[in-house]
Amino acid sequence: MLSTRLKPPFAKLLAHATLAEGPHEEIPINAPFTGDVFGCVPAAQEPDVELATSRARAAQSAWAATSFSNRARIFLRFHDLLLARQDEILDIIQLETGKARRHAFEEILDTAGVSRYYARRAQDLLRPLRRRGAFPLLTKTLEVRVPYGVVGCIVPWNYPLNLAITDAIPALIAGNAVVMKPDHQTTFTALWAVGLLREAGLPADVLQVVTGDGAKVGPMLLDRVDFIMFTGSTRTGKMVAKPAGERLIGCSLELGGKNPMIVLADASLDRTVGGALHGCFVGAGQVCVSIERIYVHESVFGAFVAKFAEGARALKLGAALDYSVDVGSLTSPRQLQTVEAHVRDALHRGAKLQAGGKRRTDIGPLFYEPTIFTGVDESMRMFAEETFGPVVAVYPFTTVDDAIGRANATQFGLNASIWTRDTAAAIELAKRIRSGSVNINDTYIATWGSVDAPFGGMKESGVGCRHGAEGILKYTEPQTIAVQRLVPLSLPPGPVAKTQARFLTVVMKLMRYLRM
Repeated sequence: MLSTRLKPPFAKLLAHATLAEGPHEEIPINAPFTGDVFGCVPAAQEPDVELATSRARAAQSAWAATSFSNRARIFLRFHDLLLARQDEILDIIQLETGKARRHAFEEILDTAGVSRYYARRAQDLLRPLRRRGAFPLLTKTLEVRVPYGVVGCIVPWNYPLNLAITDAIPALIAGNAVVMKPDHQTTFTALWAVGLLREAGLPADVLQVVTGDGAKVGPMLLDRVDFIMFTGSTRTGKMVAKPAGERLIGCSLELGGKNPMIVLADASLDRTVGGALHGCFVGAGQVCVSIERIYVHESVFGAFVAKFAEGARALKLGAALDYSVDVGSLTSPRQLQTVEAHVRDALHRGAKLQAGGKRRTDIGPLFYEPTIFTGVDESMRMFAEETFGPVVAVYPFTTVDDAIGRANATQFGLNASIWTRDTAAAIELAKRIRSGSVNINDTYIATWGSVDAPFGGMKESGVGCRHGAEGILKYTEPQTIAVQRLVPLSLPPGPVAKTQARFLTVVMKLMRYLRM
């Protein structure tokens, strides 16, 4: 079935990549479902990056001069095309990542939603704002938003459609050109989406794609762009932030997470377990916002663990290109090695396995069972390190203060979840969690899908936000324009200066009295 379905037109898709003349080394890409090589990606070199950024820079001014209404029409057409042709890209996402189709579909929903949101709202969000002038009536002051120029987007492999396009869309609508560097494992997804944007009417040169190994291409891109958007690990994010700081260019970073879920005593057990099964094992756990720590009130701990383990064992693993499978494959041997290392370490140090814990080579080379542990402590790697796989630890707690303290006891702060029937109390608890997003009676979709609100991390989970006003304003610089009327604010030469200084002093006192 896979061999007959998964035959995307790779040669046609590679036409959307920017490549300078001359031979290129090729990187073979393996399908996680089978381990077979399904295509090759050109390894970009410095001339390719230079060509991409120079094309983008040359095209940016004319693009920035395009009206908002014309820009919006392009992204609304993209929205419609994406929904109409979703089966094409769902097949490619599954081929490249190994994720279940139900999880790949979430990328379709969010990408379409973000495209529609910024097409409808960008003009208002970027509208020039009238600000109070230095002196009433005499000074007219405006705040305008100016695009940076060329934005670089370094995209991870785990959400290859969503994170590629939803970062590029607000940058483009704000008037920037974009150079995108997708992960080599998931390049064809990004190229398909770029092709769809061009089909929707986006000028080809304002969105460039460079392919290849991130460790080699990333630094070359950082040397040439005016702003960098990066999504990936905290370790790599720090490596991106350093040269950005040295060049004094802006950056936005969404990084790692060790996301907690808190289950209060009054939570609906069935609904909570269902939420945990999705939140922990979506994308085989390879999601920055997925849950890796669950804190359950001691009064329901035993019942929760039993029901959660039963549900995990019932999840169907597989490689089907339809919605019959619950959990897909890990994406790379490297991720599998991390998962196995964390599981071995936990078992060796005395943690109790409640479900899973085994590799499933009978299904495919990188499948791993949804795995649940209790008895995990600080001596074990999975206690604090991000596993980024289908593995979760469950802990009992006695008091809410204890649960909040343990949820915050991490260097990460990306996503969190609270489950209870008392939503008013949960909102107050959420304010005490040091996390960029907190979901109540949901694990991540409620905040992630609220595209009018900012989404980002605290602590070592990132800098800056995507979505909402902040998700597009970050791609612009504020500029203040002031028009001075009639009387200059500077003191004139000669003895008149003293008289004007007295006059301005009276005006300042009057403004204080009138609260101006």
